[in-house]
Parts: sequence; C-alpha cells; structure tokens
Amino acid sequence: MATISELVLYPIKSCAGLSVPEAMLCIDGLAAQGVYDREWMVITPDGLFLTQREFPRMAVIAPRIEGDTLLVNAPGMTSLTLPLAHDAAAASTAVQIWDDRVSAADCGEAAALWFSGAIGAPCRLVRFRPDVVRPTSTKWTGGVRAAARFSDGYPILLIGQSSLDDLNLRLQRAGRDVLPMNRFRPNLVVDGIDAFEEDFVGAFTADGVALRPVKPCARCPIPAIDQATGIPGPDPLDILQAYRANVRMDGAVTVGMNVIVADGIGHTVRVGQQLDAELAF
Repeated sequence: MATISELVLYPIKSCAGLSVPEAMLCIDGLAAQGVYDREWMVITPDGLFLTQREFPRMAVIAPRIEGDTLLVNAPGMTSLTLPLAHDAAAASTAVQIWDDRVSAADCGEAAALWFSGAIGAPCRLVRFRPDVVRPTSTKWTGGVRAAARFSDGYPILLIGQSSLDDLNLRLQRAGRDVLPMNRFRPNLVVDGIDAFEEDFVGAFTADGVALRPVKPCARCPIPAIDQATGIPGPDPLDILQAYRANVRMDGAVTVGMNVIVADGIGHTVRVGQQLDAELAF
C-alpha cells in the first residue's frame, strides 16, 4: 500500500514549486486553488521555452496563490502580480516546447520586463490557453490519450520516497551531501513502496482513481541545482549512472515515472491518501 506524502504544483514551468494538501486530477495534470501545474512558462523573445538548464536562477522565482492572483517573488525584486482570471484580449503567440508548437497567451510587457530582470536575459511570460489541447505522445501509453500543459511531455511526475532514500544512502557512502526531493521536481511523492518500485507499477488506484505510470523520466542536469539558492552544485548523475542507466531509454539515467490519469479525472487526491500499487507483472 502506497501513501501520498507530498503533492506539488509548479505554476510556472521550471520555477519554484508550490506544495498543496490536495489537488484535482485533470487530463493534463494537477490543479489546486484555480491554478494548474505548468500553466505559465518563460520563453525567449522568439518563442522557445526556457528552463533551469539555461537559467538556474529560475529555481528561486517563487509563485504563490493569494486570493484571485498568483503572486510571484524573486530575491531583490518587488513582487509581480498575475491575475488568475484569463484575459480574453491577451495576444496569442506561438511557443516551442521540445517538438511541440502551440498557441499561448502572452502575459504582457510588465511580466516580460519583470522576468527579464529576474533571470538576467530578455524573455517573455506566456500562459497556456484554456481552449488549447496539447496531446501527449501515445508511444508509451499503449494508445491511451492524455494531454499536458507546459510540462516536458506527460501530465504528472511521480517518485517514491524510498527511491530518493536509496540515492541519498549511496551519496553518503561516497562522502557526498544528501539531496532533498525538490531536486527532482515531482508532482506526486509516495511512501510505502520499495526503492524504484514505481518503475514496475501498472497503476496506483483508489476510490475511482487510477494513476498509470507510462514512461521512465530521463534526468537532465537540473537535480544538480540547489532549489533554495539557484546555484548548481555536484551532479548526482555520476552516482545514478552506476545503477539507473535504463535500457528502455537508450541508456539514459531515469528517476521517477511519468504518469497519466487513466481514471478519475475531476477527482481530488490528498496528502495522506492511500493508494493500491498494482504491479504490472
């Protein structure tokens, strides 16, 4: 039996996360208090998405929900206020996220100026349009359709707490500092399963909900970035390479599983909720 130990939304892609006690399951990810996961995104002036890979300082850009606004803070800057209500008059702009090109709503000059100052390079802020659907690849889902907003490819990232505990034990044995879970930026953390058992779960189920892990998450250098400071440090990938190179992903290091909502869209999941972990074999 697995237990949900943490739920995290990342309102702005690659910026700080927002822990919530409960969240609604949507076909394109988690939502809470009127905000969706990866609903906003920072882009170059010509529309290419930006992340901590290029600008580690994005880690310390911290959004929080305050009434009917998203309040965004960064060290040394005044707060930026973004309305939660969609602006029907917002200009549409084409944005590129990996292989996908979608229409997004531009958040205006004030937001562009603020984020340019926060990351130290010209950029703009866009928001996922409510009338747009970005389908996920069905290559890993067995033909089951799902969607994503501005997440890399799938709507939810799940990691077992024991998987991080296993890595931290190996880091300690190598004389390295342990890492917090936020280095891996999951949406959903579960306790009560063995290390990396999430790789072999066919579905996490409970009360009309079925969360189906479909694709291992190949890791980039972001876990090396201290999410509290935005400063890169030692990369755990060298330790992970010794035992987490995944032949299903052409040898890429994987930690965590990309998940789709197979059943229960519109249901609420909560921290402390128990889930049955049904193995796929």
